[in-house]
Amino acid sequence: MPDEVAADEVLVERRGAVQVITINRPQAKNALNAAVAEQVAAAVDELDASDELRAGVLTGAGGFFSAGMDLKAFLRGETPAIEGRGLCGITVTPPRKPVVAAVEGGALAGGFELVLACDLVVAGRSARMGVPEVKRSLVAAGGGALLLAQRVPRALALEMLLTGDPVDAERAAAMGLVNRVVDDGGALEAAVELATAIAANGPLALAATKRIVQEAPSWAPAEAWDRQQEIIGPVFVSEDAREGSVAFAERRAPVWKGR
Repeated sequence: MPDEVAADEVLVERRGAVQVITINRPQAKNALNAAVAEQVAAAVDELDASDELRAGVLTGAGGFFSAGMDLKAFLRGETPAIEGRGLCGITVTPPRKPVVAAVEGGALAGGFELVLACDLVVAGRSARMGVPEVKRSLVAAGGGALLLAQRVPRALALEMLLTGDPVDAERAAAMGLVNRVVDDGGALEAAVELATAIAANGPLALAATKRIVQEAPSWAPAEAWDRQQEIIGPVFVSEDAREGSVAFAERRAPVWKGR
């Protein structure tokens, strides 16, 4: 049985080298309040700090990912943003390690922006994702307007952002936003399977690869190769790089140390 620890409104579970974070407010469609934000941020801090954890999965309880910001909590003066880190502590400063979103039901507004903060997406067939903010004369300021066009073609991003209409999982996959579409109810297990495959690889290489993909769009072409070398240099001379080669030669699974 997995080792599961329940916080008030977030569940954190370890499945081997994979951490599963579940927003646990199904009665409110997993709407985001201050408590959820603090607990998700604490969980991803644990993910990045742990030598045993190498990838994460973010999901919502009760067959629904998240409806976004809890408006009742907002009216009480709460915010689901962490100072300097963004929504739930991951939209401005995403985790260093890879994270897979497991989406069932809806991922809307801030909930969808949490999906954009993840690196890969697995979705149930009936899942719907969108940024409806313009329908209330608001802007998708938690990452939607900034990041969606980095994940899908600009015209498709603008269609979602300017109409406010959601897309289903099949269309999201065709747009390149969703990696895998599975039967309803199967997103979490499929996301854990994908995260487990990722976690089997060298942790230093994983973190460096994610960092390059995230940072490269802001690099000037003339400096891109040098910037990449700064990141990969320590990886290529690491103990893990030698272990990967030795394990391949000896036809065995590598034993990573993260150094």
